[in-house]
Amino acid sequence: MHSNPMNVPPVSVAEAKAALAAQFASPVLRQRASMLWGTRGVGKSSVVRQVAAQFGVPLTDLRLTTLEPVDIRGAIYADDRLERTVWFPPEFLPGADQPEGILFLDELTAADPRLQISAYSLILDRRVGRYALPDGWMVVAAGNAAFHGAVSHDMGTALADRLFHFHVVAGIDAFLAHALEQGFAPEVMAFLKVRPDRLDDTEAQLAADHLIGASPRGWDDVSRVLLETRAGLPEPLARRFVQGRIGAANAAEFFGVLKELRSGADVLALLAAEPGAATLKLLPTTLDGLYALAYGLVAACTEPGRVARAMAITEQLPQLRGAVPLPLAEVQTLIVELLAQRALQLGFEQALLESPAYQRYAASRGGSAR
Repeated sequence: MHSNPMNVPPVSVAEAKAALAAQFASPVLRQRASMLWGTRGVGKSSVVRQVAAQFGVPLTDLRLTTLEPVDIRGAIYADDRLERTVWFPPEFLPGADQPEGILFLDELTAADPRLQISAYSLILDRRVGRYALPDGWMVVAAGNAAFHGAVSHDMGTALADRLFHFHVVAGIDAFLAHALEQGFAPEVMAFLKVRPDRLDDTEAQLAADHLIGASPRGWDDVSRVLLETRAGLPEPLARRFVQGRIGAANAAEFFGVLKELRSGADVLALLAAEPGAATLKLLPTTLDGLYALAYGLVAACTEPGRVARAMAITEQLPQLRGAVPLPLAEVQTLIVELLAQRALQLGFEQALLESPAYQRYAASRGGSAR
């Protein structure tokens, strides 16, 4: 396995996004480029897109592995009037009509070394050939290092010394918040909540010399497969897709837990049940089942009335009596936090704040319901 020369502290996707946003907001810092390092599927490209959207500015996304060296520098032509050869800059680079934005040089470390020379000119001098990047633009590059198990060319110290470096790693809390916002299959979120080490197993994958392993992007695809099973994709085919996306060992563990996740709680039945004994009877009594309940319940909150009912169900969790002790208070707190995020996301916060169950929950913790 390759050594790890990354001598900067790791940051989460959320921290990288905050740093890039602060950099873009500063006209001074914006003049220096940043480099996002990280394993595949960790969310580097998504962060850059989100920052551009946050400021409402254009994003020029260049996947350098798909370009030829001449593509960035432009084409050479003979100028009869000047009696010399000059360069036509490429049309995809931002012009004066776009005074600010983000130029994203993705897969920088995997690009042809000849192409990197032109990319380096944009990073170091903010120009290449006759072309000059407008002052309001920020350059962000991204790539993998050799120790990430990807194709990677070494970065020289002259270039490294001109960049802010961010080592982006997969953080389970940030990933689950993103997954909830994007509507991932609840089973995927519940599985990763109790097995966070399965979010990204790059190190184990490389150590075992395996080609396929788990990554945040891989779990996104697993979620898509599970959602397709609800639309009619046969279970045996779903297993093949999942195995082919995160590897046989990860898939075996996931499907081993999936049955319990799905049988732990019937969310729709719970939402329709009467409060009290009828609700208590339907609550799961295993840890996997409780986390499946948490994410399934929140995912089902597609209208204000369900938010209030979900809070009432959550209020009954401390009444559970299982064969083994369960972290009921912890799960209850998790569900309340997730419900609050979901309510804010969908504009249902009033339904949550006005629910008697939420008001009792807030009061029991010495807080206010508003």
